[in-house]
Amino acid sequence: MSKIIVATFYQFIPQPDFRTFHPHLKVLCEEQKIKGSILLAEEGINGTVAGSRSGINALKSYLETRFPHLEYKESWAKEMPFHRMKVRLKKEIVTLGMPDVKPWEKCGTYVNPQDWNALISDPSTLLIDARNTYEVEIGTFQGAKDPHTRSFREFPHFAEGIDKTKYNRVAMFCTGGIRCEKASAYLLSHGFKDVYQLKGGILKYLEDVPPKDSLWEGECFVFDGRVAISHGLNLGHYESCHGCRHPISEEDLWSPHYERGVSCPHCYSTLTPQKRASARERQKQEDIARRRGQKHIGAVMDITAATQNT
Repeated sequence: MSKIIVATFYQFIPQPDFRTFHPHLKVLCEEQKIKGSILLAEEGINGTVAGSRSGINALKSYLETRFPHLEYKESWAKEMPFHRMKVRLKKEIVTLGMPDVKPWEKCGTYVNPQDWNALISDPSTLLIDARNTYEVEIGTFQGAKDPHTRSFREFPHFAEGIDKTKYNRVAMFCTGGIRCEKASAYLLSHGFKDVYQLKGGILKYLEDVPPKDSLWEGECFVFDGRVAISHGLNLGHYESCHGCRHPISEEDLWSPHYERGVSCPHCYSTLTPQKRASARERQKQEDIARRRGQKHIGAVMDITAATQNT
């Protein structure tokens, strides 16, 4: 059986006519049987998709005619991690809520994975994990600062509390690099001098840096049905709660608050009896479909919102 290629990509570049580009991109993905999510906005493109080798190649070639410096990465999956294809028009391809932040004009200095360890091992470097708390919980770099954000919109509030005089430089990282583009641009526009970002994000680091040399601890959350990956971009050990989409560990599975397809320790207390009943019915239908050798529409994670945080 052929591997399914999972491609993530983005580029910040002004696209005043992005609305006219939308239907052509959607048709191409449908013709190539590609699934996943692509966001288009006046500031650029952001996507995570999956398909055959030939289909992904066709999409990449098409995108590069319009996005000449596309930040592009591949991994693979044994099964299709998405149920449908969505191409959506948005105000931002990653939501910070500050339209004056323009990464294509100025952002942090890129650091290749091979040079990353030396930078973050320097005690004068403030290392910031630009992801959300639920991502940080399952893996991060040694010594990284967790901003304790629930969404990327909260990053500016975290940045206000950083003492600019305490550190010589700031180093940032996120899953694929896109959040650091905006976060580093924001810091530079607010008085920070030396700001660096991991080129290609955690995904590129895990692909290029062998475990024996790695300063990464744990696994990396990804916004598709694989949930998490480890070094070499191999499949991780986490599942995803159908109720809240929070990654759940083997320990969580033994919790009295875990019910397959319904709840986990992270969302148990927030669910009403009506939501529990609805989730149980959905899980019942998924089980029936699985026994029949079919896929149920609710069985695959909807990554439309999640893709914005790559």
